[in-house]
Amino acid sequence: MSEKRAISIKRSVDFNIVGENILDIADFAVEKYEFRNDATLAPEVREAATAAIREALWGRVEELKLKRKQILTGMFELADETAKRVVEGG
Repeated sequence: MSEKRAISIKRSVDFNIVGENILDIADFAVEKYEFRNDATLAPEVREAATAAIREALWGRVEELKLKRKQILTGMFELADETAKRVVEGG
């Protein structure tokens, strides 16, 4: 009799760390803009810029999460196909 076994796929990314990195990247990008343009942005412009950067970067994270899910799905499909081929002698 076969027993059902659940597997758990470990998360490869700690999103708390990603969030901290995104905040740092957003701040750095705004500071870099100010440095390159010898300008000091008004607080509301700085906040708008960092908010837009954070949103864009989180969008990229969501794309990566979807891609990871697609890759994992493909890996399970390949594993199933390979097991079937080996067991059935094909």
